Amino acid sequence: MLVRLHRDYLGAALPVVQVVLALIVLRDRTGWPARLAVALLLVSALYGWLRSLRHARLIADTPTARIASAAQGYAELQGRGQPLQGTPLLSPLNGLPLLWYRLRTERRDPEGKWRHERTLESDASFLLVDESGECAVDPEGAEMLVGRRDVTVRGDQRFTQWALLKHDPLYVLGEFHTLGSVTPEFGAASQVRDLLAEWKTDRSQLLARFDLDGNGEIDLHEWELARAQARREVRRQRDAAQTTAEAHVMRRPADGRLYLISDHEPARIARRYRLWSVFHLGTFVGAAATLAWLSQQGMGG
Repeated sequence: MLVRLHRDYLGAALPVVQVVLALIVLRDRTGWPARLAVALLLVSALYGWLRSLRHARLIADTPTARIASAAQGYAELQGRGQPLQGTPLLSPLNGLPLLWYRLRTERRDPEGKWRHERTLESDASFLLVDESGECAVDPEGAEMLVGRRDVTVRGDQRFTQWALLKHDPLYVLGEFHTLGSVTPEFGAASQVRDLLAEWKTDRSQLLARFDLDGNGEIDLHEWELARAQARREVRRQRDAAQTTAEAHVMRRPADGRLYLISDHEPARIARRYRLWSVFHLGTFVGAAATLAWLSQQGMGG
């Protein structure tokens, strides 16, 4: 079973809103509330259709990258889950070690119905590991599609826990970033300029280092010496950065594109979004037909 644990509240609310609008149309078939509901239904269905198709295409069209050779930016990774070193993340339900969890607590009311009490969700990062390396995954802001679900009843309380465990298969689509990497757009020239600008902010220190004739000014010759020293320091910093182990991170894209974490295959997830696009398209067609019928009723009246 493919369970959606979303922070994507707009996408989750669309089907609910569409059902409510459809009920308004059925209850008041010819009045202005029905016409307004149909118009809103058309807009929401069109938006849902385009959005679901876009998500399906992102998943289908983004190639799976290896961690060691992934380009910076929007990327798709697949591998196995591993915990970060340090204190393990433990389930609040049973104390077992996890990579990620979401725990929903419900209580039975006097009528025997389960009422939601609270939801706890972990925000600790974990690792995705493939044959080429490892990448930290930040779950903040991600849409979680997780299949593992455990339900426990204790007296009048019911606990539902969704979880990712060590060695679980992981699929992540989001913003790939390498910390400590030396990128072409941040070249040596710009680093030299920044370093010189920093030195200029402390004029007394700048004069102490490069005012060789002691006249209280930095002439052209002395400024060239400062530039040469800045280039040497930047070169040392870049050499140190290149020899330092790089840390890879997957996180929510700043441009609002889909950020998805799942323990299912991408083909299955893409199929799910395509099914939602069919649902929204059917809703759009039905709303359009209803609007045409209402228009005929109005002209007939």
